[in-house]
Amino acid sequence: MGQLEGKTAVVTGGSTGIGLATAVRLADEGAYVFVTGRRETELEAAVKAIGTDRATAVVGDIGKPEDLDRLYDTVRARGRNLDVLVANAAIGSFMTLEQTTEEHFDEIFAVNTRGTLFTVQKALPLLNDGASIVLVGSTAADRGMEAFGAYAASKAAVRSFARTWSVELKGRGIRVNVVSPAWIETPGGTAAFGDDQAFQAIREHVATTVPKGRMGTSQEAAAVVAFLASEQSSYVVGANLYVDGGTNQI
Repeated sequence: MGQLEGKTAVVTGGSTGIGLATAVRLADEGAYVFVTGRRETELEAAVKAIGTDRATAVVGDIGKPEDLDRLYDTVRARGRNLDVLVANAAIGSFMTLEQTTEEHFDEIFAVNTRGTLFTVQKALPLLNDGASIVLVGSTAADRGMEAFGAYAASKAAVRSFARTWSVELKGRGIRVNVVSPAWIETPGGTAAFGDDQAFQAIREHVATTVPKGRMGTSQEAAAVVAFLASEQSSYVVGANLYVDGGTNQI
């Protein structure tokens, strides 16, 4: 019997990478999982990977309030409230201060910050008392990295949300925590670095600078999310757990 047997979960950005690995892990722990993302084909493949009897796909963009409403209407139609919400959906493109445009800034914050806020706000009527909310942040929020300005700031806001919401929701026993990955090998992360040659250079950099000596896997990040989603972390509130191979710790 899994740690989330009989529970209902939502994972945004659940079609690939950390989101998909998390949805699979939560389902393996016994939860029924709703996954959302912008690309229907990838979502359909995700449901097959999770298990068609254990998951429902809802196409949508968290940056659009009407898409969030449709997601939660689908959850509500199943007749079960939510026990776990994983706000994972995010985008990343990188520009220096000099290069940053209004469009770049607005796009990043519309999804990563505004989208995360309304993902959680609109879920509140469905969340059971004692539910767990896991926000996916980034170690970029704590580090000065060239061209990561808007992205890092958007993830710093996510970290701040967890602190504030933990206080606001404590009366309902709802826990809010953050998982902050770094150097996780995912399709989206790989694409952000450009071509295969550039990504290979990043992999070699990680091998010599990260204490663990390699990039992490989506499954390793998902395991930490599953811990925070379960009662195994019942006394963990407002925390930020790093999944970074020691990058920010040593």
